[in-house]
Amino acid sequence: MASFNLGGLHSSSSRRKSVYSRNATVERRNLITVCRFSIKTLIDRSCFETIDDSSPEFNNFAAILEQILSHRLKGQISWFGYESPRSFWDYIKVACRKVSHNCICSIENMENVGSSRAKGRAWIRVALMEKHLSEYISTALRDFKTTRRFYEDGAIVLGEEANMLAGMLLGLNAIDFSFCLKGEGLDGNYPAVIDYTPYLKFTQSSDSISSDEEELRTLGSSGSESSTPENIGPPFNMDENTWYNKCKRVEQKYRLTLEQKGYLEELVRLRETQLAESISQKKLLRQKIEAMNMAHKTEKEQLEYIIVELQDQLKSFHSLDQLSADVSLSQTSLDPSHSQDEDIKQSGLNSLSEGKEDTPSLLGLCGSLTSVASYKSLTSLKSSEYLASPTTEMTSPGLTPS
Repeated sequence: MASFNLGGLHSSSSRRKSVYSRNATVERRNLITVCRFSIKTLIDRSCFETIDDSSPEFNNFAAILEQILSHRLKGQISWFGYESPRSFWDYIKVACRKVSHNCICSIENMENVGSSRAKGRAWIRVALMEKHLSEYISTALRDFKTTRRFYEDGAIVLGEEANMLAGMLLGLNAIDFSFCLKGEGLDGNYPAVIDYTPYLKFTQSSDSISSDEEELRTLGSSGSESSTPENIGPPFNMDENTWYNKCKRVEQKYRLTLEQKGYLEELVRLRETQLAESISQKKLLRQKIEAMNMAHKTEKEQLEYIIVELQDQLKSFHSLDQLSADVSLSQTSLDPSHSQDEDIKQSGLNSLSEGKEDTPSLLGLCGSLTSVASYKSLTSLKSSEYLASPTTEMTSPGLTPS
């Protein structure tokens, strides 16, 4: 009896685990599928009008994305051991800081956005306007350590569906969004609610619907062997309405491709303009460098010419000093009051110069004479023709008695 009870408990626990696993799988598949449908309707709507906060397709997509990022998100443990609810913004602001030129700090500093949920909704809008939502999600999913820290097992961001999510969001880069970050959509007091009615009435061409069913089968179906492609059959008859819907969808795809082509052409023109501006700035800088080199070369030549002139003037000043020294010596030799002193100085110079050659060291004893020529002129004064004698003094006209 006890063994029967143990077997029943074991079977019930395994059944409970299987039911839990099935429910988690169905929940993940439903969110990913409805997210794909919402992106398709959003792209179709963008062909006819601008997507803003008033667009029901965008509001539904934002609610779906918020539920995906909040799926099995761990709560925050307080000091007293209680677990408080947490918003997906707490995960995004940590995992997406490695994105270059991210808007995390701008969202954190917004004055009119206070709650964490409102900041997460503002981040979705800003990332869509910047066309970087797929990049944010891909960067966050690559940080597996942070993702494991914020989410429980079975979360969408921890499963294989996460890579599909990043790929689906890449198609939103072709849409130009326009949002007001002060609207009621940022109110974080109420949770986001998904409206499933547009997707329950969702109609496409037969090719598109068959492809969607194939994608659903790859995500995981009920697994029954009886559901074979032969038993499915065509979903619609190829009537006029079907052909009209098919043509309309092809036209929408063509318009979307045309808009993408215009965007890429505009981006190429912008890059070409920036390249031309860079080339012109490079040419201007080269011309400035050449002009500066020429100016420096001219200034150098002028300075060299000035140095040569100053050297010539210095030489002429030395010659003038020599001439003035010679004139002063001649004047002192003709002065009778200084003749006796000059004889004494000459005898002293003669006694010093006996037995010695004329060297530049003797030039300092000759007053301010700075050249050998002036020294030779000094030695020439030793001769009697420049020295005054008593006979010449008596016969000179200036000394005759009146």
